[in-house]
Amino acid sequence: MTNIMENKEILLKVRKFACENSAKDDIHGFEHVERVLKISSEIGAALNANLLVIKIAVLLHDVGRYLKKEETSKNHAEISAEIAENFINKNKFNIASEDVENIVQCIRSHSFSNDLKPKTLEAKILHDSDKLDALGAIGLYRTIGFTIKNNGRIEEVISHLENKILKLKDLVYLDYSKQMAEKRHELILDFYNKIKEEK
Repeated sequence: MTNIMENKEILLKVRKFACENSAKDDIHGFEHVERVLKISSEIGAALNANLLVIKIAVLLHDVGRYLKKEETSKNHAEISAEIAENFINKNKFNIASEDVENIVQCIRSHSFSNDLKPKTLEAKILHDSDKLDALGAIGLYRTIGFTIKNNGRIEEVISHLENKILKLKDLVYLDYSKQMAEKRHELILDFYNKIKEEK
């Protein structure tokens, strides 16, 4: 019982820190984090994964985007992992050292552009859940929103779909995730074909 209460307190602190250190938009902000948390909690429960590790990793996986220094060339996942490890150690959370290592590995390997393969089940769950939020109706909204935010036009939307989004379903690791990805991919593909036809 104490362990459950302690875990709840840890998650409340992590959530507060993540919320305060997230972008204020739907694309990579805390709304994205909450959606990834929902997806990863579903997959984690279905696959009997370590939910505490998953939840902490998910909550902190994008803090590096917000706290990233402009001059660094480091991937946001690397920065997020460093921030997460420092935050956990500073707060002296009662978490096993192997779980802290797992959290850091989850965060480091979630990024499309960081080119690091997830090694643990929990890392694969975060990786897949992050990709799933880039697919389907929400993923389409995020793609268009991201492009407009960066002053892009319809050509950039099409290019982003071709170079990244349409490849995502083949990048997920777990069978459970693959089933979810297939359904979400269909909507993206339908939009892509229609926009090419109407353009």
